[in-house]
Amino acid sequence: MRILFAGTPDIAVPSLRKIAGEFNVCGVLTNPDRIRARGKRVLPSPVKQAAMEFDIPLVQPERLFREAREAVAALAPDFLVTFAYGRIFGPKFLALFPMGGINIHPSLLPELRGSSPIQSALLGGLSKTGITIQEIALEMDTGNILLQKEIPLFGTETTESLTESVAEQSADMLFEVLQAIKNGTAIPKVQDEQEATYCGKIEKNDRKIDWSKDAGTLSNEVRAFIPWPKSVTTYKTKNLMITYALPISENQLRIDADSTERPAPGTVLHDLSKEGIIIVCGHGGLLVTKLQLEAKKVMEWKVFLNGNSDILGSILL
Repeated sequence: MRILFAGTPDIAVPSLRKIAGEFNVCGVLTNPDRIRARGKRVLPSPVKQAAMEFDIPLVQPERLFREAREAVAALAPDFLVTFAYGRIFGPKFLALFPMGGINIHPSLLPELRGSSPIQSALLGGLSKTGITIQEIALEMDTGNILLQKEIPLFGTETTESLTESVAEQSADMLFEVLQAIKNGTAIPKVQDEQEATYCGKIEKNDRKIDWSKDAGTLSNEVRAFIPWPKSVTTYKTKNLMITYALPISENQLRIDADSTERPAPGTVLHDLSKEGIIIVCGHGGLLVTKLQLEAKKVMEWKVFLNGNSDILGSILL
């Protein structure tokens, strides 16, 4: 079985490495080299870098048009494995694989079909998510399920940390599924369309913090938007990114007993916790432990206060 592996970002790298030494990976399909660094250097995708470690032939088209299909066909693949490649495969492309193909999707399908399942699981405050390996179908994320694994969520994960976990666990799952396909023991399970939910693309404009929201919702947003696009508020006319925060209840807010009114949402309280900076929300508060001022590095909260103590008592917008 000659396998074409299609993928682009870091999340797919462990899966490629896992199967490259055990199966016949005849080629890798990945995005063209892009400007990725602050120095504006053109760099290969993480998957391309991994493919080069194994001397696997590469195909890097801008679009999956005829020229790209011809390049793939020249590799004579039997089977397609895809993980976060970033493009939708049409019928002409899928016809190149006589044995079909499989896709790795980081959710418990049919839940969270779409382009942002990891972020959306955190935004939704779910108690669990997971990984699904499914047969590729023309309609996105609708293929029969070959293997699933649940991942419990504890309300502390970020997209970055959850992505790292998914990347490592997916590699072992992919190896297991390919072995089952090779041995003829794979058992497909049809998805229940009545249970399907969907998620869309995360946009940069989604990152603006609305302090009138409750603390739980805002904590979910902060964690979901790490490493991108990072939840942002305004402090002294500059962007201030909140890069890690957990919710605290209304009763945990340390508000001046002499005050006759509850501070407005966005107020940074003077009475500091020993664990972080407390910011008032529509209900409850955020316990902020990491921040990043515009054009600066991410800082632990104590370090941030050393140079920005006037944030105390201010109202973030």
